[in-house]
Amino acid sequence: MATATSAQADDGSAEPLAYVALGDSAAAGPLIPNQDPNIACLRSDRNYPRVAADALGADLTDVTCSGAKVSDFSGRQFGLLAPQYDALSEETDLVSLTIGGNDVELVGAALSCVNLLREPLGLSCEERFTQGGTTDRIAGDIDAWEPVLDQALTEIRDRAPHAEIVVAGYGTYVREGGCWPTQPVWGRDADYIQGSVDRLNETLERRTLAHGGTYVDLAAVSEGHDVCARPGERYLEGLLPTSVAAPLHPNARGMAAFGAALAEAVGVPRPDEAL
Repeated sequence: MATATSAQADDGSAEPLAYVALGDSAAAGPLIPNQDPNIACLRSDRNYPRVAADALGADLTDVTCSGAKVSDFSGRQFGLLAPQYDALSEETDLVSLTIGGNDVELVGAALSCVNLLREPLGLSCEERFTQGGTTDRIAGDIDAWEPVLDQALTEIRDRAPHAEIVVAGYGTYVREGGCWPTQPVWGRDADYIQGSVDRLNETLERRTLAHGGTYVDLAAVSEGHDVCARPGERYLEGLLPTSVAAPLHPNARGMAAFGAALAEAVGVPRPDEAL
């Protein structure tokens, strides 16, 4: 468990944690109301960084942005946004990030798995991405991306040397076997896509721990609340959202659970544990 603590002001009172949130749309919360006036990033004021910041009493600088890749940490996303790294400093106490899904094009891969017809009337994305089982393109992309993640974690530590670094993984988007036709993806393709998400999460966890950070397993938090769950129980939306959120992204309910998990990871118990 992380141990981020508030700094002491000159008068002895506790100053709020200086918290910087980095990452992509899984952290930003596209379409969840209310959206930041900077519409380029589709960032919600109910995303998990805001939920966690409220629980921690932290001073949040949220630079998460939909579509972000690691390259946008150091470069100008869309050619105009400041690099996300610019938000970090020696005064930063806590950094969170979720990143990688866009780097390895997981959302696009998932969308390519849609099959409106029952097997065998269609094409399997698993077969396409694995060339019939002889290779695995997404797995290869994740493995090739691992050093990029290492470089990012090193850069975050260099820019925020006193900060607790917390990496939140991606959720359980679809349960084993899928739920065709509720979500029009064949069972084996659903298992392949979730398996790819799991592989990315394993990479995030392994490298986070190697860099002395804290990993928050959002796949475990969202188990049973995937796109196959009843609409009122979903933390993640399917291809046709049933609440105001982007397809294949967390909804407000999911962000609330994810933010609570992150706050717990840095030392704030869940409300039911505080009783």
